[in-house]
Amino acid sequence: MVLRNSIKIIRKTFLFVAMVLFFSCEDPGLIVINCSECLTDEPVNANLTIKLEHVDYDVNINIYQGNLEDSILYESFATTANVAYRKVPLNKKYTLTATYYISGNSYVVVNSVAPRALYDEDDCEEPCYFVYNSDIDMRLKYTKYGGN
Repeated sequence: MVLRNSIKIIRKTFLFVAMVLFFSCEDPGLIVINCSECLTDEPVNANLTIKLEHVDYDVNINIYQGNLEDSILYESFATTANVAYRKVPLNKKYTLTATYYISGNSYVVVNSVAPRALYDEDDCEEPCYFVYNSDIDMRLKYTKYGGN
């Protein structure tokens, strides 16, 4: 009886330690590094690639630093392009909103991104910095009267 309890405690402790070690590192995961986009100097800014729905009118884009509820507006602009680009400082979280007006209804898409830089010595010919997590999808998924 005592041996069973000891084994359960050891098993739970081992599981806890394994989970802590597994989730403790801030590893970006599987990132495919495009050597043509590598930088020799450490970047301080990232170019956000904002994917938008194709429309024939202006889509209003707001970029907030941090969470949306913090209301720290970084930049606001309007565009009709399918893809928009904006330069932002690295290692910060940004929340974006895109407002679409379709058939008298307004639709707001909200998404977040936190661009980071990774130093890589192995994948390219020369050691370099690679900016990742800088693409953000702001396209409509659904509208009031059916999918897009």
